[in-house]
Amino acid sequence: MGSKELATLVHVSYIQSLGKATDDLAYHLTAHLRLNAIYWGLMALCVMKHKDALDRGEMIEFVMSCWDDEAGGFGAHPDHDAHIVPTLSAIQILHILDAPDQVDVPRIVSYVISLQNSSGSFSGDQFGETDTRFTYCAVSILSLLGKLDTLDEQKTIGYLRKCRNFDGGFGNTEGAESHAAQVFVCVATLAILDRLDEVDQDMLGWWLAERQLPNGGLNGRPEKLEDVCYSFWVLSSLSILKRVHWIDANSLISFILSAQESMASDLEGGGIADRPGDTADVFHTVFGAAGLSLLGYPDLDDLDPVYCMPSRLIESLGLKKDWVALGRRTL
Repeated sequence: MGSKELATLVHVSYIQSLGKATDDLAYHLTAHLRLNAIYWGLMALCVMKHKDALDRGEMIEFVMSCWDDEAGGFGAHPDHDAHIVPTLSAIQILHILDAPDQVDVPRIVSYVISLQNSSGSFSGDQFGETDTRFTYCAVSILSLLGKLDTLDEQKTIGYLRKCRNFDGGFGNTEGAESHAAQVFVCVATLAILDRLDEVDQDMLGWWLAERQLPNGGLNGRPEKLEDVCYSFWVLSSLSILKRVHWIDANSLISFILSAQESMASDLEGGGIADRPGDTADVFHTVFGAAGLSLLGYPDLDDLDPVYCMPSRLIESLGLKKDWVALGRRTL
């Protein structure tokens, strides 16, 4: 590794500051991501072993204020319509905070199942956009709630099979090009359903390994720039496929650390950007930290590569399978 280290306390301070900038225009322009952002911040803190740095009661209160009682799911912000992505974030947050009893399980299950289409795909909300991301959200939600038996698994798997491409990867819809983030959601979904036989693991592992560029960073598809967030999207899939060793771990660690916005000892700045020199944000902070965890970076908590939640929590829920310890390496 290079001389830089993860500036954990700086990043914790950065995450704590995000909810205080309510007078900033950017705070209001990102309202449509608010619930997701709380999950990103909380998960980054979990990985860095500072889970209690944010107020538990305030987070639970905000999550429940996003409940859409008419739909039976969660919106991204109070008074926003329900959508399957923030619904997953809400359930993840409540489980991490040991407050799963806040969830109206029957209504959420009904909401999720209502979003599956005749093709086997899932819509994100009542307006009908389809994406394999939404399939992952649906299956992950049902799994975390212990309700996978309500899913039409064969129809779901059949649709993912149609989204598989000649290069072994997956797209966001049938016929779409392979993309590392879509590879993650499809591979993780198939892992939850115990159907990794649907994946050409060597071919896909090679495609994923080819996402590493000379500077150590990973991109999402051929001929694109590197981006810290792919440290999770690529590594999680490689972890599930037992092929993390197919990339150069040390050069990726150096790239992630070089994208930290500040190493200041006075705790100013903080966060991780998409690449060196850019502005940090909570999205890249969590997925940069997640990538470091999957690579076995010192003093970080173990991350489950399928659910992107603490490994110990997934084990306590009875969801642990053989992928949980596959990605973590001793450097």
